[in-house]
Amino acid sequence: MASSAAYARSHERVVRLCEAGGDSRHLRLRLLDELRATAGFDAYAFLLTDPETSVGCAPVADVPAMPELPRLIRLKYLTEVNRWTALDDVALLSEEQGPTRSLLWRELLRGYGVRDVASMAFKDRFGCWGFLDLYRYDRDFTRAEASYLSRLAEPVTTALRRSQAETFVIRPPDAPRPGPLVLLLSRDLLVHGQTPETHAYLSVLVPPQHGRPPIPASAYNVAAQLLAVEAGVDTNPPRARVHLADGLWLTLRAARIGEADPPERRDIAVTIEETSPTERLAVFTKAFALSAREAELLSHLAKGGDSHAVARQMFLSEHTVQDHLKSIFAKTSTNNRRILLTRALGA
Repeated sequence: MASSAAYARSHERVVRLCEAGGDSRHLRLRLLDELRATAGFDAYAFLLTDPETSVGCAPVADVPAMPELPRLIRLKYLTEVNRWTALDDVALLSEEQGPTRSLLWRELLRGYGVRDVASMAFKDRFGCWGFLDLYRYDRDFTRAEASYLSRLAEPVTTALRRSQAETFVIRPPDAPRPGPLVLLLSRDLLVHGQTPETHAYLSVLVPPQHGRPPIPASAYNVAAQLLAVEAGVDTNPPRARVHLADGLWLTLRAARIGEADPPERRDIAVTIEETSPTERLAVFTKAFALSAREAELLSHLAKGGDSHAVARQMFLSEHTVQDHLKSIFAKTSTNNRRILLTRALGA
């Protein structure tokens, strides 16, 4: 176990990594390298989440139960103990005694030699930006290690949020826009079929290892959230918005299809399509940490309002509207409305 001085030095390195920023994938990989060197773990799952629904997407992962990945994700979402949506601090599976549904997840992991899991969520007042599970085979995590991890939550949360903000760039004018894509899953999250282009987009969301087919982990997460809603574990909609590349954001949704009775016997369709301007704007305002007033102002501007009309709608003076607008420009590193709205709406 590392000393308190070693934990302090590691905390400083993590803060520097977070301040350096970068895209979310490489940021997470660098953070995992630091955590592995300081605390140690045998496997991991580090996911981004939709800030409003908390549904996972774009994972960076090396999990022990890869042969049963759909089952692992399904049980993770059905587990009520240490669920990231309810975490306010680092939680250790070795310290928890949960209900039957939680034990199913635990028993699956034990079958692969997992002894303990340290879980943490990365949340701020703007939403949930990711969650992390660290797995150990040979020993439990200690309270000192949990305390070390807990201190990292704030800088990592801010870095994840900022990495998402950096994806809102103006798309090239000739960039292709995807049509609706569909992945068909069984009730056990096994792939039954997909539309032709789905393979290519899934490969970008979760880059496969060389020579291997893409793993539809983001689709598994959205479908598993549908199962969690149906089971009464969580109430957030089965939806996740995720950046693909070059300013393109996608929305994944899960729904039952078919006419089988009862409904839970029906297959699950996960649709993947370009995020609508309204949904994109909602993530944009959170990623850039806009205040409630600033978000409201930007929403009015997105609908075509000028300063005079917006001031009247918000019951503010035009001078105050201009002050809010200057603040938005500063937070988003823009200097005019056209660029601001193009980045926010993707149009």
